[in-house]
Amino acid sequence: MMRCVWGCTSKLAVALLVHLFAASPSLAAPQHGISMLGEPHYAAGFTHYDYTDPGAAKGGKLRQAVMGTFDNLNPFTIKGDIAVGLTSNVFETLMSRAFDEPFSLYGLIAESVETPEDRSWVEFTLRKEAHFSDGAPITPDDVLFSWEVLKEHGRPNHRNYYPKVAKAEKVGEHGVRFTFKPGTDREMPLIMGLMPLLPRSAYTADTFEQTTLKAMGSGPYVVAEAVSGRTLTLKRDPNYWGRDLAVNRGRFNFDELGFEYYRDQTAMFESFKAGQHDFTEETDAKQWQAAYDFPAMQSGDVKKTEIPLALPAPIAALVFNMRKPLFADQRVRKAFNILFDFAWINHNLFGGAFTRQESYFDRSALSARGQPANDLELALLKPFPDAVAPDILAGTHKFPVSDGQGWNRDNARAALELFKQAGWEPKGGVLTNVKTGEAFSIEVPVKSRIEERLLQAFASQLKRTGIDLRVRSIDAAQYQQRLNTFSYDMIYYTWYTSLSPGNEQNVRWSSASADTQGSFNFAGIKNPAADAMIDALIHAKDQASLTAAVRALDRVLLSGDYIIPLYYPAKQWVAYRTNLRYPATTSLYGYLLDTWWSTP
Repeated sequence: MMRCVWGCTSKLAVALLVHLFAASPSLAAPQHGISMLGEPHYAAGFTHYDYTDPGAAKGGKLRQAVMGTFDNLNPFTIKGDIAVGLTSNVFETLMSRAFDEPFSLYGLIAESVETPEDRSWVEFTLRKEAHFSDGAPITPDDVLFSWEVLKEHGRPNHRNYYPKVAKAEKVGEHGVRFTFKPGTDREMPLIMGLMPLLPRSAYTADTFEQTTLKAMGSGPYVVAEAVSGRTLTLKRDPNYWGRDLAVNRGRFNFDELGFEYYRDQTAMFESFKAGQHDFTEETDAKQWQAAYDFPAMQSGDVKKTEIPLALPAPIAALVFNMRKPLFADQRVRKAFNILFDFAWINHNLFGGAFTRQESYFDRSALSARGQPANDLELALLKPFPDAVAPDILAGTHKFPVSDGQGWNRDNARAALELFKQAGWEPKGGVLTNVKTGEAFSIEVPVKSRIEERLLQAFASQLKRTGIDLRVRSIDAAQYQQRLNTFSYDMIYYTWYTSLSPGNEQNVRWSSASADTQGSFNFAGIKNPAADAMIDALIHAKDQASLTAAVRALDRVLLSGDYIIPLYYPAKQWVAYRTNLRYPATTSLYGYLLDTWWSTP
């Protein structure tokens, strides 16, 4: 009898313990992957991402052209001009992102990730075989060093994210745990999973922000040659430790990656035509339609194709700098939006190839375009009754349209009325401040022929209203410096988006980022409603809550007239040498060159 009671009691105790362990938010188990919402798509033991080809041939060289210049091989600072092609090829992160899911990560340097249900901490167990390109093993000390140096000296996004860690510590021989400050959002375990790993032997905190032409990481390539402003060559590391991992299978197929830098877009395109590089993504609609009839195309040595995308459209925009008094008044910004004649520009400059941008998350279910605010959105927006315009709240908002003839008198009258309310009136054909007598004059820096063509067309439209918009063409280095220091009246910029918006929204639109040099808040937005919507989206625990918060943010941003939204293409336009191949399945992000390969 005693045996039965003891046995029954012990079984009950075990069952209770199992229940408690499963229910406790402080307990977790190591996993092969992690997703922002729900479960990762790929189960433990998967062999490769679906958008890669594990049978892809290895070898050859991929030659790419880059517009601009470089003098720095450290992509984790804002100092100097950063070379392209270093992240993922030379430097690696703790985990690898899958580009056919909104936001999921799988083990790379870390073989497993562990986090409780409340995501108050995250623990990574490092692979014993992982090492840097000099052969030194990657240790928890390297992870902690990377976190510390990036937190203090990294890009603005690093300086924004990593201070949310309250405690960082080694766990055993191969583990590292990050415990977050109370109230930290649920995205932080994934953000730490995407932290780049730097060897303590190659970098120091004292010199981290200086420009350098040296780079060392743990990735599949090493820097073979770097000629500042001209060429960068990466070669396959024959001792790369991670070549057989599932997250890498079918990727990094070329033995060599070459990047040639150009200061002129025409020269860059001519070099492609002449066979001096292998791949180009075209962004000029007119050129895509008319300029690809050169001999290499006719002979079949070059092929052009359009690759579908499944992401929200990039946010291409003319951005007002509200730090400048000219654009501090929303009525002025709204008037500029009214004067922008998309129909004429799309027809005459781009052959009708583009769709007008009507949302910060266009082409996705996250967009508020055409959608009345639901109950979840209304609850989020309730503390900010004046933050959203009525038509945007109702989902009926449309940007002004025209007949495409180049001058819409009704739109011009509406814009002039707004200027008048803001204290500006035409005098002798010049829009003039009625108090100061100042003429409305702005300068817009551009770095490409496409930007210059667009701004010149817009300048001619504005001139009829008495506004002097001067377009100044500058090189990529000067342009980046202007961006970093917010030294412009207006700029052309494109933000890229995802199906899982998160902490990057802080760096783009939050009050905290508005005065941080190097941030992507180019408009200088300081809006408590936007801050609250960003906070809601990064704390969302399910898709419905995330969608509601993102749509509410979309409505707040649209209501502020911070930008002139431009346009987007339906697909990616790419041309390439016919010896190149790519997988049959494409990612949500379209083409990914690290999944391509070459044939003899």
